[in-house]
Amino acid sequence: MNTALRHIIARVPDAAILLRREARWLVTLMLGFAAIWAFGMIADEVAENETRTFDVQVLHFFRAQGDLSDPIGPGWVEQSANDITALGGYPVLTLFTLITVGYLLLIRRGGAAALVVAAVGGGMVISQGLKALFDRARPDLVPHLVDVHTLSFPSGHSTLSAVTYLTLGALIAAVQPGRRVKAYVIGVALTLAVLVGVSRVYLGVHWPTDVLAGWSVGAAWALLCRAVAEGLMRRRKMRGERQAPTPS
Repeated sequence: MNTALRHIIARVPDAAILLRREARWLVTLMLGFAAIWAFGMIADEVAENETRTFDVQVLHFFRAQGDLSDPIGPGWVEQSANDITALGGYPVLTLFTLITVGYLLLIRRGGAAALVVAAVGGGMVISQGLKALFDRARPDLVPHLVDVHTLSFPSGHSTLSAVTYLTLGALIAAVQPGRRVKAYVIGVALTLAVLVGVSRVYLGVHWPTDVLAGWSVGAAWALLCRAVAEGLMRRRKMRGERQAPTPS
């Protein structure tokens, strides 16, 4: 076998890995844009007040018939909803973020730490900016079971829980060896984001479309941050390969 053919065969595994990485990056980017499209569709319907019937029906579903002040289920369900909703609040998510960033800096993963800060910090700015833009009032059909002081659309808890838990889940999944473990980690991240969003509707402090929009924009931002980070890493690797000395 001549030297040129050996060289080509030796590079086949590297080419396969590169193709998988390219495909994963494209899928991440496409999912991010799909989530942006979903948010745009929801926002357009909300702006035209086309979601009123759906919002009202879902809010009523979570309340006892004949008494809108009473959420469905026994008392421990309401208490659980209060505990779960805290997982999407600023104090808990900020604490999670600081702990994660500190750990990543200790193990010298500065790039991953920067990704977490950019994703969560950017998500907070986007959430507040969209609330001010749409200026939607909180639901007034049912009593609020927790205190709220900001605008309604999109749900900040849903947005930030999606951003934070999906970003952290993706970082953890990236260093796991098996597909089952990766799927489990991503599944846990998605479950946390979903539970936080549902708790906001159950507690009567958000319209259902607030939560759907929050999930959409939160997932979009997390995915786009991940795609940008992967693209930058790929460029650095390619630049390093070009600059590496050719063995004689």
